[in-house]
Amino acid sequence: MTEGLALERAYAHCERVARDHYENFPVASRLLPRSARPHIAAIYAFARRADDYADEPGFEAAERLRLLDEWESRLQRTVESRGSAPMVADDPQPDEMVFMALGETIRRHALPPSLFMDLLSAFRQDVTTTRYATWAEVLDYCRRSANPVGRLVLRVAGYNDSALDRSSDAVCTALQLTNFWQDLGRDWEQGRLYVPTDDLARAAARESDLTSGTITLEWKSVMVTVIQRTRQLFERGREVCDGVHGRLKWELRLTWLGGSRVLAKVAHARQHSLLDRPTLGPADVPVLVRDALLWKVGRGGTTTAPIAG
Repeated sequence: MTEGLALERAYAHCERVARDHYENFPVASRLLPRSARPHIAAIYAFARRADDYADEPGFEAAERLRLLDEWESRLQRTVESRGSAPMVADDPQPDEMVFMALGETIRRHALPPSLFMDLLSAFRQDVTTTRYATWAEVLDYCRRSANPVGRLVLRVAGYNDSALDRSSDAVCTALQLTNFWQDLGRDWEQGRLYVPTDDLARAAARESDLTSGTITLEWKSVMVTVIQRTRQLFERGREVCDGVHGRLKWELRLTWLGGSRVLAKVAHARQHSLLDRPTLGPADVPVLVRDALLWKVGRGGTTTAPIAG
């Protein structure tokens, strides 16, 4: 197989991975510049596989950490081979295709390896850490689990600007936090809790109250606090939606609006039940498109208000 054909197949595999996994927010969507989509898909496929290792069902923690160590070793070899042609096998395995595509993406866009290492650091933390004492600890996790993705997207699109990076970090952290509050019940069933224990103590909320699946007055107070912090991060981050151009501008605006709308749904649901998992559906699409078209630079959208039940 020629190198060109091998790379084409590798990127096609990564794009299938991106399409086949459900996400609240678009991954390598058609709104992205066409030239950027394969590279975003390669980054996503790398992170998706590592995330699967961190949550591998039936595996002990030591085995999941070993798989993540092997994934990091493959990343390091890929980075060290920068500028070299990829090894081409007649029938490459899926993981080989991920690194074949990722290596080309790293080389072509001069992507910082540290951002990928940060992602792997967060996935390891998922294996070993189930509680967070302070808001600062939660934000540090988001710094490594979510923020690198936004920065990588900006680099692939040709942006290398510290102000855009900071704004992107705020959006990515807000999206990660929204996912935490959205998945509060699922994470609780798996023994994880991302709400800081400091916040629980201040509200006199108890973990044991979650067992019933209902939201006590104390837990309602906690959720109001963390959701408000998340909204503030969305507000801090909307500048990145105005600081880019072309198709990426629409991608980021819709991502911002979609995340804000999910957060509004979570705010409503968490006043009633732990068991609901609010998501976006077909009925939300016209609202998001409308708000994207009516977007006012510097003002954002209108979907952060609570959504009626």
